[in-house]
Amino acid sequence: MKDFLKYLLATVIGLCIVGAIFTIIGIASIAGMVASSGTETTVKDNSVFVINLSGNVAERSQSNPMNQLLGDKFTTYGLNDILNSIHKAKEHEKIKGICLNAEAFVCSSASLQEIRNALLDFKESGKFVVAYGGNYSQSTYYLASVADKVAVNPQGSLAWHGLAAQSMFLKDLLDKVGVEMQIFRVGTYKSAVEPYTSTEMSPANREQTQAFVNSIWGQMVKNVSESRGIPADTLNALADRNMDFQPAEAYIQTGLADTLLYKDGMLAYLKQLTETDEDDNLNTLYVEDMVNVQRNIPKDKSGNILAVYYAAGEIGDGALASDEGINSEQMINDLRRLREDENVKAVVLRVNSPGGSAYGSEQIWREVSLLKEKKPVIVSMGDYAASGGYYISCAADWIVAQPTTLTGSIGIFGMIPNAQKLLNDKLGIHFDVVKSNRLADLGDISRPFTEEEKNLVQGMVNKGYELFTKRCADGRKMPVEDIKKIAEGRVWTGEMAKDLKLVDELGGIDRAIAIAAERAEITEYTVMDYPKQEEFFLSLLNSTTDHYLSAGLKEQLGEWYEPFRIVKNLKNADHIQARMPFILTIN
Repeated sequence: MKDFLKYLLATVIGLCIVGAIFTIIGIASIAGMVASSGTETTVKDNSVFVINLSGNVAERSQSNPMNQLLGDKFTTYGLNDILNSIHKAKEHEKIKGICLNAEAFVCSSASLQEIRNALLDFKESGKFVVAYGGNYSQSTYYLASVADKVAVNPQGSLAWHGLAAQSMFLKDLLDKVGVEMQIFRVGTYKSAVEPYTSTEMSPANREQTQAFVNSIWGQMVKNVSESRGIPADTLNALADRNMDFQPAEAYIQTGLADTLLYKDGMLAYLKQLTETDEDDNLNTLYVEDMVNVQRNIPKDKSGNILAVYYAAGEIGDGALASDEGINSEQMINDLRRLREDENVKAVVLRVNSPGGSAYGSEQIWREVSLLKEKKPVIVSMGDYAASGGYYISCAADWIVAQPTTLTGSIGIFGMIPNAQKLLNDKLGIHFDVVKSNRLADLGDISRPFTEEEKNLVQGMVNKGYELFTKRCADGRKMPVEDIKKIAEGRVWTGEMAKDLKLVDELGGIDRAIAIAAERAEITEYTVMDYPKQEEFFLSLLNSTTDHYLSAGLKEQLGEWYEPFRIVKNLKNADHIQARMPFILTIN
């Protein structure tokens, strides 16, 4: 018995010691991360800013302490961090150039265009831009084509094959399990419901998809043609050959790339460009480092604030909103505070949303309208500003979009399942009901809608569509009839939307900020981002298991994460939606 107690006590003491050691290590790790996150980066002479074209790109990224503690890679970059880093690199005299390192990269078309334009602006400084990759995806090559020199590994590949938009249809699967989707919509082109009711694209959906695919591809070809000096017809002919499977020598012969180099050769070339001795280390900086490099601009003392408010993700209604999207209730509170803040002279509303709750969109529209009465509101459209995303944009004073932004999709739909066959025939589950009034159980998924119920829901959808088109007509100062001609749920690119007067100007967020300053008649101001991001310790406290699992899924699923997230959140979605049907990525 004595020996047992002795060994038990020794074990307990050992566990306490190990626990204390791990606690100390954890505290030291957190302290180290806190210190490093707030420490200004020291830039050494003859440095190269290396942009790793890997992972995912979001409008803004929030540092996740759990990911850092568990050693996960930094896989989600904020577009704002990338753009700001490129601007800083242009201004900093010790940074001699940029090296684009092409890897696996998930980024939508408008964000790609925004980054590419920032790189073109950087080149105006006279500094070099070079690109290197073992396996260029089409999106990374689109960015790399701005480089002074494009290098490919001798055993590598370069993707150039054109664009394809593929839709998944679930009707036969739903039929097999005994679920019928009851659809209520307005708009010939409102095709978000088609995956649940069809096995192929409708002619209208095929028409609009072909149109925006051609528009985006046309922009890519035009931009690459201008940078590489290759005629557009030749670039299309090369895409028809599918350059992904051609030998590396073909990239040099066709002018898509300039040289074949292994990594050591690229390192030697960068040392040559920066006049670094062969035996010395090359001084490099990455996005994570550039975030903590101070911009070389005079400090503003005017007290004027130009607010940039980021509205990214699906639009949800209050408590039902996803953590990863736009909470309409939170957003209207934030916009109200900006409206009441006298130091805020203008607001740039950065919209990157495929839409969502029709009710939530209307509430945000109301607050944007009130905000516009007191100060200029300029919308900068990101990858998407469609359906509900356009709803919350249309009241602005001026709308700026990238040529490849997907916008429009002015339409409303409702979708409620009828699971009678699944429940009764497949599972043997039956329901009976007692009700006080005839329509008390409207929406019960265990039975189909009656004609009267269908008419009620369709009437509500029709009413929502009439309100949506009126909001657009009022905001764009167009007759409702003209809006309806280009509505019907059809998706347009920014390039098309400008011709249709749905947007005012083509450009990026920098252009929107410049317009906001002009409208507010201010020359001195500080640009501040909203909503405020969480501080490190608050982020650590809020890092739940769900957040960590979502981050892991993003890393593993890549471009497939967004469709997965949409399905995951269906249970909390409003039955009446103003949402675009497409999630487009360029591979």
